[in-house]
Amino acid sequence: VQLQASGGGLVQAGGSLRLSCTASRSIFNQMNWYRQAPGKQRELVATITYGGRSNLADSVKGRFTISRSDAGNTVYLLMSSLKPEDTAVYYCNTIITGAAYWGQGTLVTVSS
Repeated sequence: VQLQASGGGLVQAGGSLRLSCTASRSIFNQMNWYRQAPGKQRELVATITYGGRSNLADSVKGRFTISRSDAGNTVYLLMSSLKPEDTAVYYCNTIITGAAYWGQGTLVTVSS
């Protein structure tokens, strides 16, 4: 499985971005978004099951929304009210039969 993330960019604080992660085939497993800020460990931001049940990290609740396509091969992360501390490389991820698959990452930079 290959994951292709896109949608990152430079945005002012308070702005919005939508990230997309497209898989090379339909995914019937949970899909996740992680992020890694400079000098920090990678952290889990949002998860969504194939059935659409989602969870968000406390730091992004109320600002970010995760969703996925009906076909199951694309997951989105809509980010609103962005803050400078949201600046990071964002990665999509899924685990299939114990193997972890990662997208290449997309950089989000939030200016103050």
